[in-house]
Amino acid sequence: MDKQKDIIESYIDSVEKQKQLYKRTLIVVIIAQVLGGAGLAAGITVGALLAEDMLGSNTLAGLPIALFTLGSAGAALIIGNLSQRFGRRIGLASGFITGGIGAAGVVFAAIFNNVIILFIALLVYGAGTATNLQARYAGTDLAGEKQRATAVSMAMVSTTFGAVAGPNLVGVMGKFATSIGVPALAGPFILAGAAFILAGLVLFALLRPDPLKIAQALAANDIKGDANTNQTEDAPKLNQRTITIGATVMVVTQIIMIAVMTMTPVHMEEHGHGLSAVGLIIGFHIGAMYLPSLLTGVLVDRVGRKVMGIASGITLMISGVMAAYAPTDSIAMLTIALILLGLGWNFGLISGTALIVDGTTPANRAKVQGTVDVLIALSGAAGGALSGMVVAGSSFATLSIGSGIISMLLVPVILYVLRKQ
Repeated sequence: MDKQKDIIESYIDSVEKQKQLYKRTLIVVIIAQVLGGAGLAAGITVGALLAEDMLGSNTLAGLPIALFTLGSAGAALIIGNLSQRFGRRIGLASGFITGGIGAAGVVFAAIFNNVIILFIALLVYGAGTATNLQARYAGTDLAGEKQRATAVSMAMVSTTFGAVAGPNLVGVMGKFATSIGVPALAGPFILAGAAFILAGLVLFALLRPDPLKIAQALAANDIKGDANTNQTEDAPKLNQRTITIGATVMVVTQIIMIAVMTMTPVHMEEHGHGLSAVGLIIGFHIGAMYLPSLLTGVLVDRVGRKVMGIASGITLMISGVMAAYAPTDSIAMLTIALILLGLGWNFGLISGTALIVDGTTPANRAKVQGTVDVLIALSGAAGGALSGMVVAGSSFATLSIGSGIISMLLVPVILYVLRKQ
């Protein structure tokens, strides 16, 4: 305990060591996010197909996504609380390793063709999804105010590499699975389990000293210094206004992105487009969700969270209008609409995340972040479920226009809530 205290004290006394730890933390987070992205994407790619194969029907094929989304919501809260109490290292490592155990459970369920075990395992697998999202916060703990969005963006870009690699290894892992007597569709979950557990071990071994613990010590030292100089200002507290708008931006953009993205393949199939066209458009969409992150992070840090939050709403509105009025035979126009959909989500997630960090202190940050990520996970699940109802009751155009209108509501909300900031 004394040794740990001495280590923390050495960082309090050295700005240079704080900068070095910030850079090292980003590198560790990037490595973990590449692995986490592979684990996430590989499992998602075949989850519905595995359920359909085991159930012998496509009626509940969408249940896997619902289950690990629900699991990720519960895990986000637990990981946030663990991180707040024991540090990022313990919280994130526990989440990834738990997700890996869930993936192993899916493989076990496939081997024994046990649907009950499959559903339970998918809930546990959701912990990896939640951790993959929460890991973006770790790089911000020691970041300056003008570095926070950039730190988030670096974590998001690194997730892309794993997310792209995962689906491309589905065929390879399927062959590997059959070679060891495991159903082919369980193969990607072997990769997911290994990737999640390895990501957890990387964080557990390398995220030392814990960036959140150092940030908490620095904040406590600042408060102590203020007291010693007879400053009477209260210790930093939650900025509810900033947290509210940050959470609102991320929740709204998540609902809209998931809703339109979920129904685009259905809309295309109804108008005679093949799987190759669907894959092309969704591929561009996912690329737009993550690849612009480095530029977005710089913009959020330099032009401001409010401006980029508003840009998110406007971009999503344009996307909705284009998707609604794109000719049914125009792949190009729908592709542009889905690229803008991903870009608008990217603007919203990074600016919203930066606002959450701005509105919290090291003493409460991880717990608040976990709570907000619960809302994001649940809003995504709601967006996916409601989108099908809207299209069934009306049309894809109605869904797209409605999404555009809702996204534009972010503009007056941001201006009103942050009017004094």
